[in-house]
Amino acid sequence: MPVASQPFRPGAPIVPELAAGVVIFGDDDRVFLLHQASEDRWCLPKGHVDPGESLETAALREVREEAGFEHVRIDGELREVTYRFFHPRRAVNIYKAVVYFRGRTEEREARIEPIFDRGEWVDLDEAVRRVQYGADKSVLEAARASERPAAGAASGSRKG
Repeated sequence: MPVASQPFRPGAPIVPELAAGVVIFGDDDRVFLLHQASEDRWCLPKGHVDPGESLETAALREVREEAGFEHVRIDGELREVTYRFFHPRRAVNIYKAVVYFRGRTEEREARIEPIFDRGEWVDLDEAVRRVQYGADKSVLEAARASERPAAGAASGSRKG
């Protein structure tokens, strides 16, 4: 059973965790997803923020570690999501906050971390279909919404 699907246990100790991740867009506006074999699920690159590390630095480090992309430009913060679950091996509840950024790269070939069995570039609609958890879906929808203002910017007022 996947770790994240274990029900929260109110009587167990709780451990807070902070993570950062990136919705990576390619030059064709497709997004990059990773498939985690052990849980048979698609996900976005993300991971723990190390002590003293900024959220953006952590997000870019995780992209390098998990997907192998070295040249990712962060275009801004998308959304923070929180969720909680019981971690059976550690016998604790985890309360996790993840801050996601929007990123872009011209790199196409991923060098994925061994915990993943594959990575794929997919269009945004397909990405929303593939991810399992509502938090991931909400992040992808925030990425979709972040595209809309840019499309109308040409007809709107300009700052100057």
